[in-house]
Amino acid sequence: MIGGGSADRRIGGWLMLMLVLPSAHPPIRPSAQDPAPILDRASASFDTVRTLQADFVQIVDNPMVGDPDTTRGKLFQRRPSYFAMRFTDPNNDRVVADGRRLWLYTPSTTPGQVIRTAIPGTGTTGPNLIGQFVEHPRERYTARYDRSDSTADGAVDVVTLTPRARDLPYSAATIWIARRDGLVRRIEIVENSGQRRTIMLRNVTVNRAIAAREFRFSPTSGVRVVDQ
Repeated sequence: MIGGGSADRRIGGWLMLMLVLPSAHPPIRPSAQDPAPILDRASASFDTVRTLQADFVQIVDNPMVGDPDTTRGKLFQRRPSYFAMRFTDPNNDRVVADGRRLWLYTPSTTPGQVIRTAIPGTGTTGPNLIGQFVEHPRERYTARYDRSDSTADGAVDVVTLTPRARDLPYSAATIWIARRDGLVRRIEIVENSGQRRTIMLRNVTVNRAIAAREFRFSPTSGVRVVDQ
């Protein structure tokens, strides 16, 4: 990975978080406040999504490094293997999965280079930030219902997921699931490094056309490509 600092915090976890191996495990056992029906609805809702776009705020917090790093922009997803984050703050930073490769470009902190990683053809959920938490959640996680809450988009249910598999790049994830449509509005991930990554989504729209340019990345002259 890139050396320490905000660049490492901002994109260091993306290579692992975006390409997660699915695992089959026994289903969730019901608890006093059973999160399973909420996860079932979230899974069914996400299954109807072919494209998704939203405004995002991302906060990456690692107390060992310094103050939290906050970024903003627009998130795009198109099944099966296209994903993009176009940052407006800092401007021009991008995360792009073009169907074959994942590109991590942060000129605000590491000018002159882009990290490129191949997307496996099989064996992963693909570049699927949201899907990895709501696709087959009963089999993949132990779940706990935390509380009801609210966001700018309305009432939500908050559920914490602990992976059953031991080889994932995070130890827990908490998701905020909107009651009105079953879609995820916020994700808080505890990465294995101890770093916490929070992604908040607003103005979520689904199944609308997304310009093809959002899923393309072509390094400009002088930008070094670092394969990982």
